[in-house]
Amino acid sequence: MNKSLADYLETLYRQGREHDGPLADRLLRLRNMTPAAAGLVATLIRVQGSRRVLEIGTSNGYSAIWFGDAVRDTGGHLETVEIDPERATQARANIAAAGVSGQVTVTEGDGAAVLAAAADGSVDLVVLDAERPAYVDYWPRLRRVLSPGGVIAVDNAVSHGEQVAAFRETVTADGGFAVHLHEVGDGVLTAVHLRHGT
Repeated sequence: MNKSLADYLETLYRQGREHDGPLADRLLRLRNMTPAAAGLVATLIRVQGSRRVLEIGTSNGYSAIWFGDAVRDTGGHLETVEIDPERATQARANIAAAGVSGQVTVTEGDGAAVLAAAADGSVDLVVLDAERPAYVDYWPRLRRVLSPGGVIAVDNAVSHGEQVAAFRETVTADGGFAVHLHEVGDGVLTAVHLRHGT
């Protein structure tokens, strides 16, 4: 990541924290990933050589910029999904200002619907940073769209561990995934689709 992009992300993150600070209603907050968590996922994208990345929960596009920079290195593309029209518009503006709009598509819509429309095995890495209680319902579609060797990365797996617990149990019980909790930022749960798994 070049210095100008790093500086832009630092400013955007600070503005997000300042925006969220006085707001009691969590739905009004931007709730950006921490730099450490976003950096971990960006590293996973580069290590895997991910070409097809899906993020569910765009907010203002902060994390999408991290991932857009990563897929620029892999020759891939990120689709990021946001259900709030105002947030989607804000994200597009921030992504363009960061210079990664060529690598990122912002889809305004529901994450479950996007997963339902995706082809089997069409996604290399999925980032979940949306409404955590919905993740268990996502599971059958997530599993179907993920490529062999694909990765699911779930943010807030420590800070909101109780809300991620059922999803973690579901993925672990599947038996076809290597599951690990990274105590980075607010916690990132990763599940790697084993190539020899069912």
